[in-house]
Amino acid sequence: MTTPPIDYQALFAATPSPYVVLGPDLVILDVNAAFCLASRRPSEDLVGRYLFDAFPDNPADPDADGVRNLSASLHRVLRSKEPDTMAVQKYDIPVSEHPGVFEERWWSPINTPVLGPDGQVAWIIHRVEDVTAFVLSHTEQPREGQALTERQAMEAELYARARELQLLNEQLRQAHARERQVAVTLQEAMLQAPDLAGHRNIAVRYLPAAKGLNVCGDWYDVVDLPDDSFTVAVGDVVGHGLEAAAVMGMLRSALSAAIRALREPDRAMEVLGLYARSVDGALATTAVKAVVDTRRRHITYSSAGHPPPVLAHPDGTFVLLDQATDPPLGTRPEHVPRPQAAVPYSPGDTLVLYTDGLVERRGEDIDAGLGRLTDVLTDHPRLNPDHLADTLLSRLGVSGGGHDDIALIVVRL
Repeated sequence: MTTPPIDYQALFAATPSPYVVLGPDLVILDVNAAFCLASRRPSEDLVGRYLFDAFPDNPADPDADGVRNLSASLHRVLRSKEPDTMAVQKYDIPVSEHPGVFEERWWSPINTPVLGPDGQVAWIIHRVEDVTAFVLSHTEQPREGQALTERQAMEAELYARARELQLLNEQLRQAHARERQVAVTLQEAMLQAPDLAGHRNIAVRYLPAAKGLNVCGDWYDVVDLPDDSFTVAVGDVVGHGLEAAAVMGMLRSALSAAIRALREPDRAMEVLGLYARSVDGALATTAVKAVVDTRRRHITYSSAGHPPPVLAHPDGTFVLLDQATDPPLGTRPEHVPRPQAAVPYSPGDTLVLYTDGLVERRGEDIDAGLGRLTDVLTDHPRLNPDHLADTLLSRLGVSGGGHDDIALIVVRL
């Protein structure tokens, strides 16, 4: 007897618990009938929308924290690739037939990752149960002299213990968040790039490895030069954590100072290589520096063992900037001048610099990762830099961080 194939789409649609399927960019990809019923919203009003655009906080509730708490849970799932059970959450929902009006709701949410073939989070299943009636009934006190039944007493005890456990878990998360925030503040101080504010055509992204203290040895930099030129750079110190971040800070500052004084990327990289020899932990650091001359419309670049930047054209073609690549810092026994190359560009081109965490995967040749990167650039040649940066992270499966640190610069020329 042949067993008929299971129609998983029909199963999803009929599942009695409310379900939402999210992409790594937190865009709603699908909802089942139970969720539409619970939220009182049709699927066509939800699918394709960013989750928190579809379900914002209630503006009339100054204590509303549903967006913040759910966003934190979803990003924990992206980082850890493990399910995350949230505390019972007050998250009011908009009443579609009355714009600006929200209805009080309490939910019990669970967020579960679904991993793709590459081991990255491909989807998140957001399951919720509406516990509004239960929560509201248990906030009412019995009338004076009225005794609780045995069932009511048991429910009240279980509810109280669950709330205590949820509060303890939240306190632990907050303590961990404070520890991470100290590390993040340190990293942000070392990644100061004042000239970046003047470039609306440049987007940067910085993602430490998913498992870690949230600091790393990758860096990015943007520096303005005279004569209508500016420079962009990324680098990657071997290792993770505070030690790698400290080395990163020294090397980044040295390269930033060198390019201001010398102007040419090969000479600046040469100075950086000499300086790296005196810095513990700098051995085998990779970096790439590019100078963009907006008057003559060309890019001059030099690389120390770093993955090649990509110059993408609006017609979907691209060029790898791989003609001036030398070994990583500190790996030559004797000093040798660094190479330099130049390439012209046209208005509307896009320059992308990145660290290897964006493209490298364990057990895979880096050319495969470069192919995925250039495929995205070919498919989306006209996205604005911010949207393109997020699309790259999402399509390459590292929106919540990967196995390695990531620094990314997208420049619309």
